[in-house]
This record gives sequence, structure tokens and C-alpha cells, in this order.
Amino acid sequence: MALPVVAIVGRPNVGKSTLFNRLIGERISIVEDTPGVTRDRIYGTTDWNGRSFHLIDTGGITLDGVDELQNLIRVQAELAIDEADVVIFVVDGREGLTVADRDVAGLLRRAGKRVVLAVNKLDHPHHFGAAYEFYELGFGEPIPISAEHGAGTGDLLDAVVSLLPAAEEAPQDEDAIRVALIGRPNVGKSSLINALVGEERLVVSPVAGTTRDAVDTPVEVGGQRYILVDTAGIRRKGKVYETIERYSIFRALRAIERADVVFVVIDGAEGITEQDKRVAGHALDAGRAMGFLVNKWDVVEKDDKTAHRFEEAIASEFPFMRWAPVLFVSARTKQRIHRILPLAQRLAESHCMRVSTSTLNLVIQDAVRTVSPPSDKGQRLRIYYATQVGVKPPAFALYVNDPSLMHFSYERYLENRLREAFGFAGTPIRLSVRARS
Repeated sequence: MALPVVAIVGRPNVGKSTLFNRLIGERISIVEDTPGVTRDRIYGTTDWNGRSFHLIDTGGITLDGVDELQNLIRVQAELAIDEADVVIFVVDGREGLTVADRDVAGLLRRAGKRVVLAVNKLDHPHHFGAAYEFYELGFGEPIPISAEHGAGTGDLLDAVVSLLPAAEEAPQDEDAIRVALIGRPNVGKSSLINALVGEERLVVSPVAGTTRDAVDTPVEVGGQRYILVDTAGIRRKGKVYETIERYSIFRALRAIERADVVFVVIDGAEGITEQDKRVAGHALDAGRAMGFLVNKWDVVEKDDKTAHRFEEAIASEFPFMRWAPVLFVSARTKQRIHRILPLAQRLAESHCMRVSTSTLNLVIQDAVRTVSPPSDKGQRLRIYYATQVGVKPPAFALYVNDPSLMHFSYERYLENRLREAFGFAGTPIRLSVRARS
């Protein structure tokens, strides 16, 4: 299920990041009493009264900014508004209504979004009368809050949740494998999808997806149905929007939610970047089956060891994803394009693989005999038995005498032994250590 999106916007220094941290419940955004501290959008997920949603913190919007940094901050905020289902418009109740507030209000009216107006920095009910001035912005009843102390945030969240769209579930097609291509802008995601759809043997029909303005494309190869999850489209066209790399992070999050298999697309000519690692990290946290597609391989100067060196670089930069396969492709020349969907099928099968309890325990017992479990202060970890408790990704519970004795390195050793025994290509494995009751 794709979660709705709520963006927090306003002019600089009205308390947007303080409110974001309050609603998320942890200090994620940097908070300083200086305009312009939040320069990029920050993302989190929270819930209220049973409704979960993504929350975006943005930099302060100044429409009269003359320097490039202010313009980029404004563009980031506009992109967040574009993506949002509901916008929390934060103003400063102590300073009162300003020209900058009116400018932001005009921007929101042009965007046509559902808006909840939060009048911040009203720490006591005696001050709530200051909120009435903001009625003239035209966004309904202003909600007085104190982001710093938490006052009024419950009323604010009630208003936000009341405006969220009804929950939508992805269309159910149990036999189809949902495949998302994620990555930085301009690495060739759209070109790869076009190349996949353009194969003459594919049966293609566009079906509207659950995410706004996205189109999921069903294709069929060798009797197996796939759904290509759109991640490439940016609703507001223009060079400045397309060149902001951090915008791809949130697009990736939305695509990951709707996918079974995720391919991280890397530009073979440019190499691995920090942005690639951030995008991949989100898919790993979500427990999706994963692989790497190194695109534009046709323009890379190569010798007989170039591919091997690139694989080593991926293993070094993504040390917790050594199990993810790497495929070198070219959307332009169609090099190895025909291998992508069969690879997705193999990864999906690993992602939902089940193993019998008896076979699982034989593998664990053999691993314990080969390398003894760790000990601490004279007490040694004892693993009594193991069982599989879930799939997508495969999850296993280890019942032991004392979970605190399980060392991270030994847990990783057991994971590697499970991979050796059962394969689990391209999927993370979850291990939970529990005390035997």
C-alpha cells in the first residue's frame, strides 16, 4: 500500500523543522534559530489514529531570493508540494502575518493542494488570539500550535488526517512480479523501461497505477507476467527540476513500496555515487529483493577486467549487499536487456522461498559444529533450534539460551551459511534471536 504524503512548508525560521521532529518523534532535521538551515527536503514516516503517512520537511521558501542557494531551496520545496497530498503551511504567530507568508500562500493556491494552516510559537492559550489574523490567507481555520512544546499538535494531526485521501491498495495480481528501477536522475531508468517494453515478443498494455501520475506497465515474457513500476516521471518538467538529484530519493521510496523486486540503476560511465548508496539503502531497509543494473556499459572503455573491477567496487561500496547480483547493460544498444526480467523472476523466487524446519536445523547444527558460538563471562551461546517465520524477505527465528550472547559477527556467519545452503540470490535475510520460553 502506497502511503500518502504530507509536506511542511513556510517561509524561513517559522519552526518547520521543529514541527517535523515533533511529529516524527525524533530529531532528524537540524534545528537552529537561523533562516536557511534546512536546505534539502528531509523525509520520515509517522502515523496518527491508525493512518500512516510520509512527512517531508522543507527549506524556507523565499520568492524574492537572488542567490542560487535560495532558488534551489525554493525549488526543493515546490517539488515537495508537487508530491504532497496535504500541505502543512506553518506561519509564525509571534511575528504575525508577513509579506513572505502571503507569497507562500499564493504559491500554495496555484498548486491547488489541500492545506492545513498551523500558527506556530503560540505557547499558551492566552496567545491563541494571535492566530485569527491568518484567516485572511484563505485556508480555513488557523490551528494554534507550539512545535517546541507540543501544544496543539494533536488538533493539527486530526486536521491533516481528515484531508488524507482514502487508502488505496495496489491492484492484486498474485502471479505478476512487480519490478521497480530506481536510481539517480539521468542514469537511464526511462530508457531501460522503454527498451524492455520495446521488445517485439513482449505483450504490453498500460494500466493506471496506484500512485498519482504513475503508470504501471504490465509485460509478459515466457509466460511470466511482470509489472514495471514507474519511477521516472517528474510532473513539473524543466531542466532545474530534472537536475536536482535528491528528488529521486522520494520517488524511489514510493516505487519501493509498490515493488517486489528493485533494481538499482547505476551509470557505468560515472561510477558509484553517494546518491546511489542512499537510494539502495531505502530498498534494503524495506527488505525487497534487489539487484544492480550498470547502464551505459556500451560507452565505458573496457579491458578484460573492467567488469570484474566494477563488481569489486560495488561489493566495497555496498558491503551489506554482496548477495545482490550485478548485470551490465545498455539501454541504447539493448546489450543484455533480455536478461533483466528473467533475473527479476529468479530474485522474486528467492524472496519468497521457504525451507523445511528439519533441513534448516541441520544447516544450523552443521554451522555450530564448524564454528562454535560466542561466549561471554564463562557463558556460551546455545542455539536450540531455528524455524522460518516469514517470507518477502525470508525471516528466521533462532531460539537460544540468552539472546544477549549473540554477537553480530556470528549472526552474519549464520546468514552466510544459510545462503550457501539454500541460495537466497538477491534477497536480504532477516534473523531474529529469541530466548526459549
